[in-house]
Amino acid sequence: MADLSSFAITQKWAPKDPTVLQLYSFPTPNGVKISIALEELGLAYEPHLVTLSDADVKSAEFLSLNPNNKIPAIIDPDGPDGVPIGLFESGAILLYLAEKTGKLMGETAADKAKVTQWLMFQMGGLGPMLGQMGFFVKFAGSEIEDPRPRDRYVGEAKRLLAVLEKELADREWIAGDFYSIADIAIAPWLAALSFYEAHDLVGWQDLPNVQAYLVRFLARPAVQKGRTIPSRDG
Repeated sequence: MADLSSFAITQKWAPKDPTVLQLYSFPTPNGVKISIALEELGLAYEPHLVTLSDADVKSAEFLSLNPNNKIPAIIDPDGPDGVPIGLFESGAILLYLAEKTGKLMGETAADKAKVTQWLMFQMGGLGPMLGQMGFFVKFAGSEIEDPRPRDRYVGEAKRLLAVLEKELADREWIAGDFYSIADIAIAPWLAALSFYEAHDLVGWQDLPNVQAYLVRFLARPAVQKGRTIPSRDG
C-alpha cells in the first residue's frame, strides 16, 4: 500500500484509500478542471474539499503541498517511476494527467502543441481576465466607484471571447476535431459567466459559436459529474 505520510497535507485531509490519486479542491472553474479531467480519464481518485477560507488554503498542511495557497492540488501515489508526487497549478496538473494516460492531447505532436497553446491561452489570459472581471462585477470590486478597473477587464474579456468565437467557427473543439484538456480548461470559465451574471456585459448574445461550444461541453456526462466534485457539503 502506498505511504503518503510524508505529505503533511494528509494530516489535515487524511486519505481513506492512499493507493488512489488524492484531489484537494473546491468546485470553482479552476477546481473542476481537475475533477472533470479525472472523470473523463476514468482514473480512480479521492476528492477532499478544501474551502477557500484561510483556515484551509492558508493552513500549514495545505501550504506544504501548494505554497501558492490556491486550489486545486493533487498527490499521485503512482507518480513517475512509481514514486508519489504532489502537484499544484491546474494547467500543470492537466498536462501531467494527460501525459500520464496518453489521452486528451490528440494523436500527433502537432496536436499536442496545439492543445498546449490553447491551454496557455486559458491559463494566461481567459481565466485571469474573467476572474478579475467577476471580482469587479459581482464581488467587492463592484463597490469601487472608479469605472476604469472594471472597464479594463470587461474589455479584455470581450476581446478574448471574440478570439474563441472566431476559432470555433469551423471546429467542434478548440484544438481541432478532438476533445482535449484545453477544452476542459477553457469551458468552465465560460460557464462562470452565468455565476458572474455577466452575459449581457460581454455580449454573449453575439457569440453563437462559443454558446454552442459550451453546450457541447456541458452535455458530457463526465463534465456534469466533475462539476459537482468535491461536494460543497464536505
